[in-house]
Amino acid sequence: MISRRFVQCDVFTSVPTKGNGLAVVIDGEGLSDEAMQGFAAWTNLAETTFLMSPTATEADYKVRIFTPAREMLFAGHPTLGSCAAWLRSGGRPKIQGVVKQECGVGIVDIDLSGPIPAFAAPKTTVVPLPDDKLKAIMSALGLTPDRILRTAQLSNGPVWQVIELATAADVLAVDSAKIRYPQFLGVGLIGAHAAGSECDYEVRMLGASSGMSEDPITGSLNAAIARWKYGSGEWQRPITVAQGTCIGRSGRVSIRYDSAAETVWIGGQTCFLIEGTLSL
Repeated sequence: MISRRFVQCDVFTSVPTKGNGLAVVIDGEGLSDEAMQGFAAWTNLAETTFLMSPTATEADYKVRIFTPAREMLFAGHPTLGSCAAWLRSGGRPKIQGVVKQECGVGIVDIDLSGPIPAFAAPKTTVVPLPDDKLKAIMSALGLTPDRILRTAQLSNGPVWQVIELATAADVLAVDSAKIRYPQFLGVGLIGAHAAGSECDYEVRMLGASSGMSEDPITGSLNAAIARWKYGSGEWQRPITVAQGTCIGRSGRVSIRYDSAAETVWIGGQTCFLIEGTLSL
C-alpha cells in the first residue's frame, strides 16, 4: 500500500454538493488496471480518475477515467475536475493559460484564460439515430412524435442517442426510472427553456452505466450536442445548459464557439469538498 494524494470535488456547479461528484487520485502511478477499477467501484461515484505522467511530449499529465464498471476513453466532468485537482496540487502547464490533458481520445485542451475553465470538445461523429433505437426509447419513455424535434446518434468517445424535445418542460417530465443500463445506454434528452430564462436549454442523460437513475451533469454529452448544434448552424451564440434539476442538482454548463479556430468550448466550475491521502 502506498499513501497517495486524493481529492473529491464537485464539477459543473458553484454550489458544493449540487454538481457531479468526482474522485481524483492525484498520484496514480504504479496502479494496475484491476486496482484502479476496484477503487472506482468502491467510491461508487459516476467517475473516478487517476493522474499520472504523460506519455505524449506535449501533454501536461495523463488521466485514466473509470466508472464503477468500466474504463472510459473520455468524459467531460472528469476532464474539468481532474484539471482543477492537478492545478490545486501544484501542477503548472507547459503553456501558460492552457492545460493539455492526455486521455483515451488523445490530447484535450483546457482553456484557463476565461472566468470559467473550459475544455475543447472532441471531434464528434453525427449520424442518424437508428429507427429501432428511437422506437425503443420512445416506447420506454412514452414519447410521442409530435413532441420530438430532432434526433441524432453522436459519438465523441462515448456514443449518445440524443432526442431533442419541443420544450425543457417535456425533458423535465420524463420518468428516468423507465430507462435502465444495460438495456439502454447514453440516452440524451434536450429541450429549450422559454426566452429570458436563466438557462437556454435543459439536458438529461438517462441509462447511466454508474447505476444512477440519471447522470447529474454530463460534460461529454453536452460537448457532443454542442458540436452537433454549432455544426448544423442552429447555435451561433454562447449557450448555458442546466442539468441535474430532477435529482436536486444545480448543474450549469457554459458553452461557446470560437469560429476562427472551429473549436467548441465546454466550461464549468469545480468545488473541492474533500482533500487528503488514501492508502492504495
